[in-house]
Amino acid sequence: MNEDWLAHLEREQARYCDGETRLPEAEDADARQRQLTRLGNAAGGAGLALLMQGRRDEAAAWFARAAARYRESFADAPPDSWGRPIGAIKSLVLADDWPAAEAAALWALEAGAAEATSPIGRYAAALALLVLGRDAEARPHADEIRIHRDFPARMGDTLAFIAAGDVLGYTEAVEDVLESFETRTEYLEDLPVADTVVVLQALAARRGIAVELESPLLPS
Repeated sequence: MNEDWLAHLEREQARYCDGETRLPEAEDADARQRQLTRLGNAAGGAGLALLMQGRRDEAAAWFARAAARYRESFADAPPDSWGRPIGAIKSLVLADDWPAAEAAALWALEAGAAEATSPIGRYAAALALLVLGRDAEARPHADEIRIHRDFPARMGDTLAFIAAGDVLGYTEAVEDVLESFETRTEYLEDLPVADTVVVLQALAARRGIAVELESPLLPS
């Protein structure tokens, strides 16, 4: 895979700048929250394109922008819109800004992620608790994800093994997650990056169980 990451970056930055000019006023809350989410996606896409070029400091600035937009969009989002807190937390982990990631994790929990019953809510709770190092609390949410047919079981497995500090289980599970990225044909913002794997590896590294992975979908 030979990607033109500079072209990807320019496209995402253009999408972001264009989206800012068309951001609805606060009175149109529904349209505004949807546009803010699009801005978060574009900013995150710019961050990923920079990350894949090894431009980590520049990437971090765009990931921080993405997190801010996701958080701003959440207030007026429909119920169970846990993808926004997830996006914010993941963006800040990708930025390697752990204090900000922990603050976003606390915000997600304060918003009710740990009381959510949907798989996406459980994912938000598990991710937030792992970022905070509250592994014992994260494990039940990860286990719950594993039994939902409408959510990839491999994600629940991977989060559970991180919470347990199980390097053998984690190795097999994260390799499965990476394979799921490598075999798909569609990516968020058309960017072939296994961003979730990068986040999982960052969480695993904090517990000393990260593994060697090679893929054109991962930063070198």
